[in-house]
Parts: sequence; structure tokens; C-alpha cells
Amino acid sequence: MLKKEGFKLVAIIVLLLGFHFGQAQNSINSPYSKYGFGLPSKVTSGAYDAMGKVGYAMQNPYLINFKNPASYAAFDSLSFIADVAFSIYSSTLKTSEISQKATYARPGYFTLGLPVTKHWRTSAGILPFSNLGYSIIDSKTMDHVTSVKYSYDADGGLMQLYWGNAFKICKGLSIGLNASYLFGTLSYSQSAIYDGSYFFNTRVSRTILVDGIYLSGGIQYFTTIKNKHRLGFGLVYENTAYLWTKQSDFIYNYSESGTSEILNDSVSYNDGKSNMRIPQTIGGGISYQYKDKLWITADVSWQNYSKFSVGGETSNEMRDALTGSVGLQFVSNATSSNYLKKIRLRIGARYTTGQIVLNDQTIQDFSVSLGLGFPLKLYSNNSSLGVMFEYGQMGTIKYNLVKENYFRISLHFTLQEKWYQRVKLE
Repeated sequence: MLKKEGFKLVAIIVLLLGFHFGQAQNSINSPYSKYGFGLPSKVTSGAYDAMGKVGYAMQNPYLINFKNPASYAAFDSLSFIADVAFSIYSSTLKTSEISQKATYARPGYFTLGLPVTKHWRTSAGILPFSNLGYSIIDSKTMDHVTSVKYSYDADGGLMQLYWGNAFKICKGLSIGLNASYLFGTLSYSQSAIYDGSYFFNTRVSRTILVDGIYLSGGIQYFTTIKNKHRLGFGLVYENTAYLWTKQSDFIYNYSESGTSEILNDSVSYNDGKSNMRIPQTIGGGISYQYKDKLWITADVSWQNYSKFSVGGETSNEMRDALTGSVGLQFVSNATSSNYLKKIRLRIGARYTTGQIVLNDQTIQDFSVSLGLGFPLKLYSNNSSLGVMFEYGQMGTIKYNLVKENYFRISLHFTLQEKWYQRVKLE
């Protein structure tokens, strides 16, 4: 008994350390993150991530599906669930003339789920909401006198801390609500660096602190036909959120001495508090399940990014976006004594029309994914380790734009244990 409880404790510590490591290594390298509040993360739980980031019409007693909070109603009445994930990205940026490669790590999520009463389930966790990061360098010669190098850099993003609750209304029908606190920092820097000692270099740094409340509600309905076929339907609405922002700017001239910067003149000021409008999302999905072998699902969602604004000012580079996803999971025999037959195969694809418009072209994004789920008997029959491989493409090299090819490897660990079961003494 002590040995088993020790394994539980170690597993939870690993989950926490894994998420802390992923968060500490958070970075991104995409010029398209410049627009809006960064590139939306669109994180889903590991199993559904490998199925094209679906989830509106999916629920499982041993998986935490925070894409639709109504899914929490399926949690086992005696179980505690913990789930963590992080990813490693490799991206290649291409133009018609040059290319650049980068590899970086990003956090996935850390979530918990448990039952409260017979008809009430709850979940809490933290996950990235958006990611910001790029480094762009340009240069030119001024009046045939000297050359100047322009540098544009940014990093940061928003995190989402959520608490969700779901309620069983009647057989097959459930509703849920996620209440989230969004917070983070968006940092931008622009520099003009002159060749020679006749000019002072100039840098403009801008920091935007963001925080606020974000709500999303969902509903799901499932029906079983002849004890073999199960149909599911789901709807989700994520509200328009008005987040508080606090912007500060720091402008200064400097000269370089080796690797050091010698400050000359500087100006700093705060713009006070304003607000950032995060667009609403409306999404729906449908799923089909055959016994405990096959799951097929599809999602579609719409986001009105054209209404995104900071301080009441909208952006000409933002437009409404439509996203579609399809996914499949197959397992030969989940209760077999043959371990290979218990491994879950997951396949998915996702396409979005894009929310960014540059040179009269929308920046579309398409990806395909493949994943495997490995049961871990060391903890419980429903604990698992998942691995996912995703390949995607964003943008194009046409119209003087940038094409981003990316490859992602993601790991997620789900721990399920019966923490509410009393031991019966004979």
C-alpha cells in the first residue's frame, strides 16, 4: 500500500515539474505572432490534440476535455484525474530568397479533474492562451554615408488559469462553464543601429501588461443506439472579453562599447490603463463511437477577430476566421491481455482560414497529426502516456510574404486514481 501511494505522489510531482519546465522554456519564433494578442494557442487535451484539436463533442470518464466544459460531467464518480503536457517545436521560415530554422519548447497544460456530487463535476488548470515571439532584422544605406540595421523583437504571451464546472441535467445531457483568468505580458522592441561612431543608436521598448476574466460555456448530448453506436453533439460559446491593459514605453539613445551599451538620453512614460477586446468564439461538433474501438469526430468554429481592439482601436490586419477539424481514434481491444492491442491510434487534421490579412492575402494554417496512447498499468488501467506528431504550414512565399513550416512533438501524461474508495476489511 505504501509503495503504491508513493508512486502516486511521485507521479504528481513529475506532473508539476513537467509543467514548470515547459512553462520556463516557453518561446516562439513566428513573425505572424506580431498581430493581435499573439498567435492563439488553441490548446486541447493531449488525446484530442492528436485528433486535429477536436473536443466539442467528445467526453471520456478518464480524460479532461477543457475545450467543452460540459464534458467534465463524464468524470468517474470515484476518480481523481491529473493531466500535463508540453511540446517541442521545430519551425522553418521561408521567403522567396532566404530561410531560417529554429527549435524551441513550449508549455502544454496542467489540469485536474474530480467529482463533487452525483451530478456535479469540476476541473481546474493552467494553459497558454496565446504566444508572442519573433526577431526580424533589416538593413539599408542612408544617403551613401552609413548603413543602419533595424531590429524588431518581441516575446511574451497570455496564460489562462481556469476553473470549470459541469452538471448532468438528464440522461445524455450535460452543461458546463469555464471561468478563466487571463494574464500575461506582451513585450516589443524596435532598434536602429548605425554603422560607425558618428550616430547614437536608438531603441524603443514597449511593455503591455494584460489581465482579465474570460468565460466559456458548453452543452453536450449523447445517445446510444443498439448498445454499439453512440452519437454525440456539442456546442460551445466563448464570450467577448474586455481585458485590462497597462502600457509603458521606454525610448533611449545609446552607443556601443564592446558588448556593453552606454546610455545617452532616455524618455519613459506610462499610457495608463486601457482595455483589450478579445473576440468571441462560437463552435460546434459531432462525434460517432463504435463500442470501445472507434471514435470519429469533427468540429467547426468561428471567431470574430475583426472586432479585436486595443484602447478602442481596431486593426486592419485582422479578419474573422473559420476553423474546421476532423479526428479519429482506434483501439483494437482496450481490455485485452495483449498490450499491443490496447495501444490507441489517433489521426487528425485541422484547417483555419486565418485571422491575419497581409498584402490582401489571408494567412491560412493547415496541419495534420498522428498520435499514440500507451496505457500505464503502474498507476491504473486508465492512466496513460501519449505522444503526438504534428506537421503544419502557415502562410505562403508568394506576395512578398513568409511561409512557416512547423513540426511538433508533444508528450502528455494522464494519471487516474480512485481516491474516494474506502478499503473494506474482511
